[in-house]
Amino acid sequence: MSLLQVNEVTHSYGSRNFFNWKDRPKKILSNISFSINGGTCLGLLGTSGAGKSTLGKVILGLERPQYGQVLFQGHDIYTADKHIRQKLRRDLQAVFQDSYSSVNPRMTAERIIGEPLENYEKLTPAEQKRTVIELLERVGLSEEDLKKFPHQFSGGQLQRINIARAISLKPKLIVLDEAVSSLDMVNQILILELLKELKADFGLSFLFITHDINAAYTISDRLGVLEKGELAELYDEKRQFFTSKHPVVNEMRGSILASHPRFRSVRRA
Repeated sequence: MSLLQVNEVTHSYGSRNFFNWKDRPKKILSNISFSINGGTCLGLLGTSGAGKSTLGKVILGLERPQYGQVLFQGHDIYTADKHIRQKLRRDLQAVFQDSYSSVNPRMTAERIIGEPLENYEKLTPAEQKRTVIELLERVGLSEEDLKKFPHQFSGGQLQRINIARAISLKPKLIVLDEAVSSLDMVNQILILELLKELKADFGLSFLFITHDINAAYTISDRLGVLEKGELAELYDEKRQFFTSKHPVVNEMRGSILASHPRFRSVRRA
């Protein structure tokens, strides 16, 4: 059984017409279906406006689709009872693009990372502090960072804190929504390597939502292409992306700029 199963998800937003004040639904997602197995990463590529972030919200349980089903660990996340939903929330975490808006600016790193532990675990203060220190060290930070506030970190460091928070409960699946796109090239590479290590060490699964082909290729096992709310292509082998004849994929491939030697071999694949 797949860890995550998305079945024919369709979703629209109403848009207000200035002249007649009537809602005209705008379809954002249309008949989206795919699955993610345990311990794997699906990279979901798409340009701005393709519906990537809306799909991420639907999968995270933040926006109920008009049609279709999202099954996580065999349960429909929108119809499951309260007890099951609580368990699913624990096992399904997220890391978003803007590391600063994802945290409370008045909370220290210790409190940011410790918040999920407070909600789900019964730890003594000493046990929780020790766990938070271990998480900080696991993402490349240190005990000295415990009492720092978000403004005292760089964007890359703060994204590491968001990742530490996301893995604190040892979830099954993490949705990464443009999680490296706001970082410079060096930090992108470092964070991607960290995510790959965590995936291997903890048996994590990822849905890696991005417009960046190089980043998606680096971390993903499989690739999908979202275009105008539709799943245009889905590849079980990521190298198939570079042999596809789909016009949208051809256009995306043409946009790749191999600005770093690391990715030049990918262009020739």
